[in-house]
Amino acid sequence: MGILAWIGVGVIAGFIASRVVNQKGQGLIYDLALGVAGALIGSYVFDALGEPDARGFNPYSVGVAAMGAIILLISYHTIAGNQGHR
Repeated sequence: MGILAWIGVGVIAGFIASRVVNQKGQGLIYDLALGVAGALIGSYVFDALGEPDARGFNPYSVGVAAMGAIILLISYHTIAGNQGHR
């Protein structure tokens, strides 16, 4: 997947995940980083489950990345608890 496709998938997946978990987007850079990390996590999880690889800029790739980003956010909130939230 080219760098532009990674950026596109990352931004969309990060935004979806932050909306699902936090009920709001967190900003372009945060959503991008979250989406790219989510793509790595999602790819690993889906590969472990025997699902096909996510390649290219398509709805399946965005879904895999979003699922990974959701896993990442839920894990973060579980570990961090409510620290820093007022």
